[in-house]
Amino acid sequence: MGTIHTFTNPNEPDPMTAKAQEVALDHMLVNRFKSGDAAAFDQLVTRYWDRIYAMVNQLLRNQQDAEEVTQDAFIRAHRGLVNFRGDSSFSTWLYQIATNLARNRYWYWWRRKRDKSISFDAPLGPDNDSTIADLIPAEQETPEDATVTQEFVHRVAECMDQLNEKHREILILRNVQNLSYEEIAEILGISVGTVKSRIARARESLREKMGVEFQS
Repeated sequence: MGTIHTFTNPNEPDPMTAKAQEVALDHMLVNRFKSGDAAAFDQLVTRYWDRIYAMVNQLLRNQQDAEEVTQDAFIRAHRGLVNFRGDSSFSTWLYQIATNLARNRYWYWWRRKRDKSISFDAPLGPDNDSTIADLIPAEQETPEDATVTQEFVHRVAECMDQLNEKHREILILRNVQNLSYEEIAEILGISVGTVKSRIARARESLREKMGVEFQS
């Protein structure tokens, strides 16, 4: 058999290289902070604030709560960073902190039966024009699929609210944050296989709640 050659465009960034560079920069900043450079943590906040806020805001659906949880996540990270051993990447560790805080706030919020004001046709974040309707793509993209009506958007929103916490959470981590299966596994403390099966079940559950029209 002949040798199979693969070619890459030198003008396109290698995603694996970019990820490795991000991890390396985080590692350097963490070490600088541990050595007494307080400004290093400010750089970490700058790098991750928007990403953490976007995730928390999608989980809680409330801007004020999302801001408070995001701030609390960085406060806890600041306190705990000196003891951070690097068993996982800094970003994974930070996502774990934020996810746990969001869970706690969500259940407190649920118990208090707090009213929510949600705009599901608004962009997910400052650098993300996607909406909640984009979480669950159609099996085959068609011109009709590309036209999402306001009624459909609200219907998706209602069904997302009906998902259990684990299913809603994992769809946000995968489809909104675009995290890899491995990153999600570390954040949630589960295996990659469990991540994949949970995502599949979450999508199927949403399809069922959307009804026959969505599945057609």
